Amino acid sequence: MKRTLIVLASIVLFSCKSENENSANSAVDQDTTLADEATSLFEEEPLQLTLEQANNLAQLPLDCISVEYPNKLNQTLGSEEDLGGPKELHPAFYGCFDWHSAVHGHWSLVNLLKQFPNLDKAEEIREKLKTSLSEENILAEVSYFEKEPNETFERTYGWAWILKLAEELNTWDDPLARELEGNLQPLTDLMINKFTEFLPKLNYPIRVGEHTNSAFALAMVYDFSVATENQELIDLIKKRARDFYLNDDNCPLEWEPSGYDFLSPCFSEIDIMRRTLPKSAFNLWMEDFMPQLKNADFTIAPGEVSDRTDGKLVHLDGLNFSRAWVMYGLANQYPENYSHLKEVAREHVDYSFPNLVGDTYEGGHWLGSFAIYALQAAKEKQ
Repeated sequence: MKRTLIVLASIVLFSCKSENENSANSAVDQDTTLADEATSLFEEEPLQLTLEQANNLAQLPLDCISVEYPNKLNQTLGSEEDLGGPKELHPAFYGCFDWHSAVHGHWSLVNLLKQFPNLDKAEEIREKLKTSLSEENILAEVSYFEKEPNETFERTYGWAWILKLAEELNTWDDPLARELEGNLQPLTDLMINKFTEFLPKLNYPIRVGEHTNSAFALAMVYDFSVATENQELIDLIKKRARDFYLNDDNCPLEWEPSGYDFLSPCFSEIDIMRRTLPKSAFNLWMEDFMPQLKNADFTIAPGEVSDRTDGKLVHLDGLNFSRAWVMYGLANQYPENYSHLKEVAREHVDYSFPNLVGDTYEGGHWLGSFAIYALQAAKEKQ
């Protein structure tokens, strides 16, 4: 019955432009750290980065996008000829320990440069982006994917981050962005094709708290599709989201988090459904999926990290940021029902944001991107 009601509500509004389609989706004093600045950041409502904090966050990818080792290649070898060093195999995205972290490290630099054109290292960032995202380097990345053993490389997490990077360049009004967007286009097109081919074959959603979570990828790709007005991809994402999640009831939030989660299966599902369902249909769906979120006293504790020198255990800082961006997105889009979630989201950011720096911190190569994405969601109006 619920599915019928939601489908009917969707059909009524389907011909209209969905209100959701516009949803989004050291240079600083030596004694200053992100931890020291946390109080000043969180005095703001909505949360907003300061220039000093943006400089610190920019330093994280600057410190790793050109660092080749250590490196986790996640490579399938077809023969000895496939052996090679990270920079040889991935001339654009060889740093930051693994390919997908290098991709969203570049996204972080573009995002921060858009927000703060006067970053202390703005010129260095621009030069590094031009070097990494050269036409030659991107064509080499495309060639890597075209080899048979590599067809599913980074499916779907890395694929989604390429499209997020493409979206960030597309929405940046700068001559450099047009150059880099053009250079990236062959890899962008490849990822569009990969999602278009793969999603119809995926019979069941992937409900995990790590890279292969399908709801996370769908949300990222949906935002790219809206930004670039790719109606075919928009329609595909909407269909697959409804196929996968429309009948879901009573998400077992008490089962979360698992020990290595950096995504919440429950919240990630909300993130894609709020984008792709019209308001009336989404409200019906939420009544069965997670009705407790409407309670003004709803709370959920941030994931606790026991050892930030452990690359897997530190995933829980990522979980806190990703939960936060979902709650901020939901509260901004539907403030009449979910504005109280901003405080819960803020608690999650407060827990993890001050810990983004440190010589032994195992999340430095990727968690800055998650923090930036969460803080961006905090201030966006849906």
